[in-house]
Amino acid sequence: MNNPTKRGHLRTSLLCVVTAGLAVASMVAVSGAATAASPRAVKASHPLKKGLKAFVIPKNLGNSYFTTADSVKTQGALYALKQLGEVGTETSGMAATPASQIPAIQSAISRGANILIVSATDPVALCTTLKGAMKRGITVVTYDSDAPTCRDLFVLQASNQGIGDIEVDVIAKEMKDTGQLAIVSAESTATNQNTWIGYMKTELKKYPHIKLVKIVYGNDDTATSTTVAEGLLTAYPKLAGIISPTSVGLPAVAAVLDTAKYRGKVHLTGLATPLEMKKYVLDRTCPEFVLWNPANLGYLAAYAAVNYASGAITNKVGQSFTAGKLGKFKVGADETVLLGPPFIFDASNIRDFNF
Repeated sequence: MNNPTKRGHLRTSLLCVVTAGLAVASMVAVSGAATAASPRAVKASHPLKKGLKAFVIPKNLGNSYFTTADSVKTQGALYALKQLGEVGTETSGMAATPASQIPAIQSAISRGANILIVSATDPVALCTTLKGAMKRGITVVTYDSDAPTCRDLFVLQASNQGIGDIEVDVIAKEMKDTGQLAIVSAESTATNQNTWIGYMKTELKKYPHIKLVKIVYGNDDTATSTTVAEGLLTAYPKLAGIISPTSVGLPAVAAVLDTAKYRGKVHLTGLATPLEMKKYVLDRTCPEFVLWNPANLGYLAAYAAVNYASGAITNKVGQSFTAGKLGKFKVGADETVLLGPPFIFDASNIRDFNF
């Protein structure tokens, strides 16, 4: 970031968020369009229901980011559901597409789901199925990627503007505020990706000597991300930087750039998990990247969903609940719950994390 004092303060405050038990303070989120769901009545000191059938449906299975967000081992969503006395199941397709994800949602509904916790592959394509679930009284909570008009709550990892801004500021520093920049995104329909990219474009106005030349899509697939990254290097031989705001895309692009030909010449940042990026941070293919704790995102989504399904909260602004080890949270604007600010990983801290 351009302001060293601000950057130092950000690092210090965010390190506290990630390492000190990740106790996140209550915050009000900023997000997209309003949901179609109606607020439910709240009873004072409403007990949480036990034995609810909750299905956690990430964009796709086999994705290390969602494995971290969801699993019992990492204390993600399934861990929280177990802690709360619910029946938690992770299910999805193998590809990060609506065609792969929708059958998993439909199956969960047919299996008697009380709660669906979904990372949406598409903000529109899933809506018919999700709205059908809501009409049957099933609580629908999105996490990581939203479907704004067809859910009860959205649990987001950090403010969308904060994520977009910080990635641009990191790459601008590496590029010394000048040169050609490209973005390797996930799916072209992914709500979170497109929202972050929108904020990136706005933040890039602060850097008039950086030109965004191309946005390409790796579809959260390693082979596709590799191919589109190689295509960028061929099409733009003077390319100076790449942002990849996807946990599959960033390691794939880093593997392409991890040679003497590109390392330190084509700069890189984005979003990914520390274990996948450790090698590239330490050899300076990607000196800095950004994320949050995905396990805490899943954990928070589970607590929000159970509180909502139990009638302990509504999706009205100001409703509050306690999410176990993470502390108290409030429902913010547009029926959202915010985990906290993003965090910069670099050589000074990457060895401290095991997810």
